[in-house]
Amino acid sequence: MHRITIVTDAWHPQVNGVVRSIENTILHLTEMGADVRLITPQAFRSVPCPTYPEIRLSITGYGGVADALERCNPTFVHISTEGPLGLLARRWCIRNRKPFTTCYHTRFPEYVTQRFPVPISWLYAFVRWFHNAGAACMVATESLEQELARHGIKRMVRWSRGIDASQFHPREKSPDFMGLKRPIFASIGRVAPEKNLPAFLDLDLPGSKLVVGDGPIRADLEKRYPDVVFTGVKRGEELSRLYAEADVFVFPSRTDTFGNAILEALASGVPVAAYPVTGPIDILKGHPDAGALSEDLGEACLKALQCSPAAARALAETYSWEAASEQFLDAVLTANKAPRPGLLRRVTSAAYGLRRDFPKP
Repeated sequence: MHRITIVTDAWHPQVNGVVRSIENTILHLTEMGADVRLITPQAFRSVPCPTYPEIRLSITGYGGVADALERCNPTFVHISTEGPLGLLARRWCIRNRKPFTTCYHTRFPEYVTQRFPVPISWLYAFVRWFHNAGAACMVATESLEQELARHGIKRMVRWSRGIDASQFHPREKSPDFMGLKRPIFASIGRVAPEKNLPAFLDLDLPGSKLVVGDGPIRADLEKRYPDVVFTGVKRGEELSRLYAEADVFVFPSRTDTFGNAILEALASGVPVAAYPVTGPIDILKGHPDAGALSEDLGEACLKALQCSPAAARALAETYSWEAASEQFLDAVLTANKAPRPGLLRRVTSAAYGLRRDFPKP
């Protein structure tokens, strides 16, 4: 049995694509015969991240993470983030000559420079140092791989993302949903500087604008855009319904490495409007009936109104967490030169820092 320990600084109560990706991958890896364990900030004391209190930074030394890893006794280690836990896990792997994989989930250099006056060249030097020490660095898309290669990242392998097409699905739209005038243009995700929400909220569009989610700039945006409806964080059935009630899903971010919310919108039968950048372009390129890409985001929004909900749903159905998890496992085994088991069987996931009643996403 393969024992995979995933080390991540991003975990509950955070609500973001990194956490959802790890959750869904764990659920399917266990069904494929892997014993998956987690090391997260929940196992340690933590403090709020400066400028982003929703993110907790673990307070621990090398010994705390080393003890946790030794108790997990991993066959393979996957380091998901470049935070305090990721750094200490990297050190343990190198010291113990344990091959490990990493993942480039977020544009770490760009996010840091938006908050602190640090030269981006220094941050990319750190990213190279961090990821190039591993056996492989997982990336979600072809365009991201090409971009990171230009920054000197090596040994990249693909790990795409999936969608729960049963949770997110088309529904009949309510004629008077929340009292909003149609068409409804919605953005769903973290309300943070890197999401570039003003690019959407400043647009002169017909109908209404809806923002679902929370984050460090929500209060400021609510003051600046009194005509926009902000709902805060929504989950489960309520979130699924909000997706399906939108007429267009607007994704104004220029810095996401994939955009899980794009798949959730498409699965809900909602066409997407976005910039032609990494993430949206990888998903929507070649599928003009499912969404619209343009450097003029307002133009993309109006074009998306004419797109096909059926085409959006059909595109989402080409993605699955089962396939993405197979890709993750193959990447780990290949990077560690380990054979794929001939017989896959269901096992129970045991996790360090994760309750045994692991919640389905």
